[in-house]
Amino acid sequence: MDLTKGNIKNLIMKISIPASMGFFFNTLFNITDTYFTSYIGVTALAGLSLSFPVFFILISIGSGIGMGVSALISNSIGEGDREKALEIARDSVSLSIIIGILITIFGLYFNKALFELMGAHGEALYYGLKYTKWTFIGAVFFCINMVFNGILVAQGNTATYRNFLVVGFFLNVILDPFFIFVLNTTTDGVAIATVLVQMIGNVYLYFKVKSSTLICGENYSIKIPKLKNILAILNQGLPASFNMMTMAVGVFVINHYIQRVGGENAIASYGISTRIEQLALLPAIGLNSAALSITGQNFGAKNFLRIKEVFYKTLGYGLIIMSIAMVIILPVAPFLFRIFTKNIHVIEYGIDYFRVELFTFNSYVFLNISDAVLRGLKYPKFTILIGFYRQFLMPMLLFPIFIEKLNGIFGIWIGIMVINWSAAFIALIYLKYIYNKVSKIKGRH
Repeated sequence: MDLTKGNIKNLIMKISIPASMGFFFNTLFNITDTYFTSYIGVTALAGLSLSFPVFFILISIGSGIGMGVSALISNSIGEGDREKALEIARDSVSLSIIIGILITIFGLYFNKALFELMGAHGEALYYGLKYTKWTFIGAVFFCINMVFNGILVAQGNTATYRNFLVVGFFLNVILDPFFIFVLNTTTDGVAIATVLVQMIGNVYLYFKVKSSTLICGENYSIKIPKLKNILAILNQGLPASFNMMTMAVGVFVINHYIQRVGGENAIASYGISTRIEQLALLPAIGLNSAALSITGQNFGAKNFLRIKEVFYKTLGYGLIIMSIAMVIILPVAPFLFRIFTKNIHVIEYGIDYFRVELFTFNSYVFLNISDAVLRGLKYPKFTILIGFYRQFLMPMLLFPIFIEKLNGIFGIWIGIMVINWSAAFIALIYLKYIYNKVSKIKGRH
């Protein structure tokens, strides 16, 4: 799809709607895991919640590389250099296999140590380790899928990955209860089901990539990747990976303080809350894919007016969507919590969380759209700094103060809101500076 021409609004809709639908079913996938894990018990739910930041490290590396591939290929398409785009697409798959194997090796070795950093112990630790063991074993399948998706997104195709996520959700609905109730597994069965779905996705996405406009008719066999392409992909993708890793670190930090203040009920509640929150954020997340791919191609073509237009339109749509979510989420939150647990303490913690968190929603739109446009402009490294600020530096500074001054766990929720809004304003200021800089050097407003 040529994103350097045509109506911006229509292009945003074509890219963001399938992407949002895909993320919706991906979130339902995670909610399914949470729902069936609840039949094992609150301790298993706590273990699953604790495993999220560990699992997210895997996802962040693969997803970051996929984002880097998408930005590089979209830039090359915009420049009219199809051969370069093909070469990056080919080498990125080889790189994803190498990275996946390394994640498996290091993940299995450091698995327990990562949980112990959060203060996990007892049965919660046991269930968490059982889950992450199998996700680390299947790391290569996650990484390959994310690179395949990056290649497709660069061409404006978000529908294919959506289709995989939709089918993956329904497969998971079948596999989770099969492993838990028929094979009598626990969180390990939930993880194995996830890995099996990713393996199926490898096959489907491979054939879709091979038949895409960029690849169709070309030699797409896996080869030893060229060093220059590895470095280019890592230079563009690792900042996004590190930014996502800081989110995992942030969850480590949040879980540490929640565990200290509220215990296992609070941890279980926070895990359920993040699943519900993902549903509210989904429509806006699809806009990130549109902002990245459209910005990337137009940056390659030096169409800076279109870049400015896509930023303001995706930002505006995101703010409208999240404002609607703010109105809806609080009244329905108690009903959603009761799907996963009857524990009144877990539910009360979650309702208190959303009373504050709903005012944080729009900050995520500013942060995510700014990040997507910066990556499209080949300035991904700022996200590492803003991620470190949001997820580690400010929580470590503010949480102890807010916990003491604002009645325990409520102080953590207030801290999250303050930190995210301050980060959003910093990101906007930096994006404006970079846009003015590159548009003066490489093109015109």
